[in-house]
Amino acid sequence: MTFPLFSRVILVEDILEENLFAGDIGTVVEYYPATNENPEGYEVEFFSANGETLAVVSLIAAALRAATRRDILHVRQLMAA
Repeated sequence: MTFPLFSRVILVEDILEENLFAGDIGTVVEYYPATNENPEGYEVEFFSANGETLAVVSLIAAALRAATRRDILHVRQLMAA
């Protein structure tokens, strides 16, 4: 498992249908081991600054990176749907 459960991860690609962008921060809430048909994957929950769930998305490991001590949090307003 690349990312432990409940760890913070950084999205590395935009997911426009969920209004998520590279750099958004999420929390790993489920792990899916790789199979012959599918790569390693994760269920990641994304929150607003006040803690409201914005999206829960299934992603492959390549769509994420670990948060590091050199990352700084940033706030952006959601685009209108």
